[in-house]
Amino acid sequence: MVGCVGTDAYGQELRGALLAEQIDCQAVSIVDGASGVALIVVDDNSQNAIVIVAGANGALTPPVIDRFDAVLQAADVIICQLEVPDATVGHVLKRGRELGKTVILNPAPASRPLPADWYASIDYLIPNESEASALSGLPVDSLDTAQTAATRLIAMGAGKVIITLGAQGSLFANGTGFEHFPAPTVKAVDTTAAGDTFVGGFAAALASGKSEGEAIRFGQVAAALSVTRAGAQPSIPNLSDVQAFKTP
Repeated sequence: MVGCVGTDAYGQELRGALLAEQIDCQAVSIVDGASGVALIVVDDNSQNAIVIVAGANGALTPPVIDRFDAVLQAADVIICQLEVPDATVGHVLKRGRELGKTVILNPAPASRPLPADWYASIDYLIPNESEASALSGLPVDSLDTAQTAATRLIAMGAGKVIITLGAQGSLFANGTGFEHFPAPTVKAVDTTAAGDTFVGGFAAALASGKSEGEAIRFGQVAAALSVTRAGAQPSIPNLSDVQAFKTP
């Protein structure tokens, strides 16, 4: 994990939670001030809305990244998202391409198009429906419209696109065709962190040598399990949970 937390109690808690999961935190810096927080509300349909306050996340600058370049060099897969400064995201995407790593961008939270020069460095662009719409400028509310948006995103330069569609599963596009992966059937309690869990599961599966299709299915099972539990980090399943999953 590469990031910044503050000197407040949240920072101690966040870093402690990562260490408890045996995550390498050598590149998680502690900076003066408050940690970043996400304020989450969940409605009666288990859908969520999130307000983000950047806090220490804003201190993750390109020079900080450069101090931990060895971490990037040692990675199999590099995942970026948009809760840190744009300059930092662009810097890491390009560095990942220079190093020949598999580079994933989860454009969350996306409310506008990405810088055009980012796309050439992205192997897998993984937005949800609203993010895909914001990036492509097209409505995304069905499998057909997701295909149209994915086609545009690939034309903009993304290597491959996976649009997560909630209960409808996910759509994979590689520039020559599409594949729809239906979602496992579960009873949703809270959808918070489902997208993060999918991306993490997908990346972990790729890094372990699984094929793209196997990695997508693995990520979907992990995400499906996460929505059956309340909360964000506490809802994310471990490997044994995913391996034991059976469709009801």
